[in-house]
Amino acid sequence: MTKKDLQQQLKESMLAKNAEKTSVLRMLISSITYYEIQKGGAGYEANDEDVLTVIQKEAKQRKDSITEYQKANRQDLVDKETSELAMLQEYLPKQLNEEEIKAMVKDAIQKTGASSIQELGKVMGTLVPLTKGKADGAIVSRIVKEELSK
Repeated sequence: MTKKDLQQQLKESMLAKNAEKTSVLRMLISSITYYEIQKGGAGYEANDEDVLTVIQKEAKQRKDSITEYQKANRQDLVDKETSELAMLQEYLPKQLNEEEIKAMVKDAIQKTGASSIQELGKVMGTLVPLTKGKADGAIVSRIVKEELSK
């Protein structure tokens, strides 16, 4: 997914008069532009990995907001954030389920020879490139800790 692809989808959603999708795409393109400015100024162009990073960041923000709004008992805002999160997830790669993550964790533990929780960093170093964009780092970390604690 590139910034140009998102801009094309923005045009299409505007023509279709899909206000919610238009709003999410505008926010996403704005966040990518801000990322480009932070990364290298006017001449920097976000690559596919940069776009994925921004989408993940925005999705995480939505998840955090949903949790906070639920605590504040603001169902209207929970619904809005949930809807935006669903749209953002369309642009993310298919997420790994816990069983797939466990299999990867066991493989990484075997490859690194890790045997205790003190070697968490070694295992995570192996897993992060494999799971980036496909699994929540907190879930991966939790599963690694569980497996190393056995």
